Amino acid sequence: MTEQVSFWQEQEQLPELAELCCALYERELKAISSIDNAALASLQGRIKSLPYYVKRTAYLMAQCRSPLSLDLHNATWSAKQLGKMPITGQDSLTVNNWYLTITLTPGLVVPIALQTHIVLDSIDRIDHEKKRLRTNSHGWFDLSLMEESKSIPRLLKPNKRVMTAACTGHAWLNDNKTNPIIPSLRELLLSCTIDWRNFKRAIPFI
Repeated sequence: MTEQVSFWQEQEQLPELAELCCALYERELKAISSIDNAALASLQGRIKSLPYYVKRTAYLMAQCRSPLSLDLHNATWSAKQLGKMPITGQDSLTVNNWYLTITLTPGLVVPIALQTHIVLDSIDRIDHEKKRLRTNSHGWFDLSLMEESKSIPRLLKPNKRVMTAACTGHAWLNDNKTNPIIPSLRELLLSCTIDWRNFKRAIPFI
């Protein structure tokens, strides 16, 4: 019975999935075509894997439970943008204490502040002895440093405002709103594993 229900749900979502896939393909192919001096083997590998990741991302975006609105035409999440980057209360002491007092697990989605926007990354290694963690794309973060840090990239404590900004690509320049940054295919996949009721854990891929 479960398989039959799942089948009909997928059938009903076919137009939705098709539109998401089309938008993701268009965006990814444009990104690939703009890469300068890339090795042929690298480009071939990326293009070869594209159908799998596009279909997977589209399916998960259509299935996951998120408080954000799904823009089918652009294959993005949307929400009202705040006037400023939501980093108030994100001092090093608060952020590091949060990570030190939870049970860290590989795969947990975490927000990273860059110069103009916030991105999603995930933990891939935890060093309890040295009180630090490593993320897939942004490297190591030292949780033992309690003084105020202005370094970029900067690890943030997840909350609804921060995660919303990261998922939607909201951006700011000189404390003013600017054009959004389109999240990468990997970030969109990560956005589907966020547990919006408990940021201390990640939802496994369906």
